Amino acid sequence: MCNLYSLTRSQEAMRRLFAIKRDLTGNLASMPAIYPDMLAPVVRIAKDGERQLEMMRWGFPPPPNLGARPVSNVRNVKSPYWRPWLKPEFRCLAPASSFCEWTDGAPKTPHWFALRGQEPRPLFAFAGVWRPWTGERKGVSGEHLLFSFLTTDANDVVRPVHAKAMPVMLTESMWDAWLSEPTEKALELHRPAPPENMGICLRGATTDAGTDV
Repeated sequence: MCNLYSLTRSQEAMRRLFAIKRDLTGNLASMPAIYPDMLAPVVRIAKDGERQLEMMRWGFPPPPNLGARPVSNVRNVKSPYWRPWLKPEFRCLAPASSFCEWTDGAPKTPHWFALRGQEPRPLFAFAGVWRPWTGERKGVSGEHLLFSFLTTDANDVVRPVHAKAMPVMLTESMWDAWLSEPTEKALELHRPAPPENMGICLRGATTDAGTDV
């Protein structure tokens, strides 16, 4: 389960790489530590067919009778709870520069994982879903836009630290398919990232400052 990630590339870098036509995020600062229930930038296809960048709150409401804690990760894509939100109109990309997992055993040490590449760290995206929701979050009542993202089996890089799962990481060539393909085709991307493409970029810290350019 991933409950912490970072986004330390500049707003302009995101606009350029994700081919954003409409940016609704305002003046976006570097985000070295993003936790569940925080607002974070998300890319989705707007009604006019253009890619739009906007702020959404991380975490879906839980299924009935399962408490109140937001659900930040989607593991079982066959669950009736998630299937409606896996349609193309509710799929999104959550831009990131790294994500954190804690060691399974003691001591619990945070490890940050990123794509391989020279600084600044390459941007990637989590395979996400989004939905509108009405209720109270973080003391704010009313209409909210919420997102969550898919997890899958841990690959050979993540498994020694956290064996249970890792986020679904998408690189640029996969973004169109995730946003627009029919559901069953898009879910072919529900798989671990190739281990040779990623590595550990930081240990022992709960924020990843990265490089913001």
